[in-house]
Amino acid sequence: MNISVAAKGSPRAEAATVTEDTLSIDLSDGRTISVPLEWFPRLVHASPDERNNWRLIGKGHGVHWEDVDEDISVEGLLAGKPSGESQASFKKWLSQRQSRLANHSGGRVKRRR
Repeated sequence: MNISVAAKGSPRAEAATVTEDTLSIDLSDGRTISVPLEWFPRLVHASPDERNNWRLIGKGHGVHWEDVDEDISVEGLLAGKPSGESQASFKKWLSQRQSRLANHSGGRVKRRR
């Protein structure tokens, strides 16, 4: 009798790597899943330091980026689901972020391309 992967449990995240254009998650079953960074606009607008400041959540069922308040589930990545955040929510977050950055940089807002 074969046991399905679902019966054994879903793979869990073990590590995350974010480049200028890709999010890669190393999984407990030995796979690495990579998706376009564009799927997660908050990470697109994050600095390299913010992108590297992640932690596993839910015993590896997801990854959290504190600096940009982003949570990404392994299940969602495996299903090929990009961010489900609405445009209105993202625009509000981006506006607040730009205001916060302007206050910390003496009025100059650093913009990412």
